[in-house]
Amino acid sequence: DQVLLMKKNPRNNTSIKQSTKELQSKQSFSSANQSKKSLVNQSQPHSKKQEFVMAVKKSLRALWQAFPMVLGIIVLLGLIKVFVPPTFFSSLFQNNVFLDPFIGATFGSILAGNPVTSYIFGGSLMHQGVSMLAITAFLVAWVTVGVVSFPAEAMLLGRRFAIVRNISSYFSSFIVAILVVLLLGGVF
Repeated sequence: DQVLLMKKNPRNNTSIKQSTKELQSKQSFSSANQSKKSLVNQSQPHSKKQEFVMAVKKSLRALWQAFPMVLGIIVLLGLIKVFVPPTFFSSLFQNNVFLDPFIGATFGSILAGNPVTSYIFGGSLMHQGVSMLAITAFLVAWVTVGVVSFPAEAMLLGRRFAIVRNISSYFSSFIVAILVVLLLGGVF
């Protein structure tokens, strides 16, 4: 059953007879040693500096992969802000205590914005006669709920997390709006 192989001896250029079983045992022994060495190398602790460098590289790689999605969201938000004038929103609200917060939270969810511009936008809505309840629901949803940014959030943080966060933020906008109006002593 044994097959004899001829190998040249590099020292004196003569042939050496070896069986296949001998060759296989030598190969398995050398591969076992190599795998042990790689395990030892992996288990050695890295220095703090090496860990930091690896973390920065991972973060930059993730940021680079998410960059096209984030850029698309920024462009889309900019287009919405340019083509939808603030007077459009004041025409949506009907001065209805129950309907206005729902309208505000729904449009705030669709037209995501940033907190800095929300104060200016809320002031312009207040000057146009929109109720504080509707403005607060709109602004809280505008800042916290992101229908436009949902694909990027789902990609980076997970689909389930993004869905739960957006739904809970949407319903929280009603609660926050009621609490703000009550704390400020306003009228619904």
